[in-house]
Amino acid sequence: MLSIENLMKRYGKRTVVDQLSLTVNRGELFAFLGPNGAGKTTTIKMMCGLLRPGGGHVVINGFDIVKNSRAAKASFGYIPDQPFLYDRLTPREFLRFIGGLYGIKPEDCDSRTEYWLDQFELLPFQDELIGSFSHGMRQKIAFTAAFIHNPPVLIVDEPMVGLDPRGAVILKKLLRQRCEAGLTAFVSTHSLDVAEQIADRIGIIHQGRLIAEGTMSELRDMTRQSNHRLESIFLELTRARDIGEIPVEALRQ
Repeated sequence: MLSIENLMKRYGKRTVVDQLSLTVNRGELFAFLGPNGAGKTTTIKMMCGLLRPGGGHVVINGFDIVKNSRAAKASFGYIPDQPFLYDRLTPREFLRFIGGLYGIKPEDCDSRTEYWLDQFELLPFQDELIGSFSHGMRQKIAFTAAFIHNPPVLIVDEPMVGLDPRGAVILKKLLRQRCEAGLTAFVSTHSLDVAEQIADRIGIIHQGRLIAEGTMSELRDMTRQSNHRLESIFLELTRARDIGEIPVEALRQ
């Protein structure tokens, strides 16, 4: 459902994303981790067609993001790390606008709007201006907008930003439910606890390169840390790469 092959991006002499390749299958939740400046957001922007790759390919739901951009973009929902919302609209108005962009009939859009606002406990606020909402409420609205057209693929950059504990629990539950129903989810996050709780597989990018990829069990095997949490594994893998102790190929075996 989501395939990245030899993805590249350079700015001048600096390589930000370096020969990145990975595949996320239907119904899988893939967590994308890395230190600040590792290339996570640049990767996501290329995946979504917001940046043109310097090389390589991204295929979403069978469509190349460069060669068949419109069909590819219709196949996914996207939540950036700083979502843009229209402050002078209500959630109901905003979601009808988003639904119209995807060609959803008004009556269908209204029923989907009610469903998703209810899932995120926002129905009581559906006729209030978005500009009055807290950061966490705005994040929930961004998710309803991403889900409104029932995309087969979801791409998220920092999903838990601004959410209170209850909102985080609701979102984690919804993501797992949707993936069990067939959604392919690609989630970039700094929250290692969240990644450990909900991800089927985890990829770690560092200095533009994918240095490790696998399930929690496979990552533990790579570092010989059989009972350790993801935080310890992440620190060990990135430290080993920093000092050249373990080559990338060994980390991905």
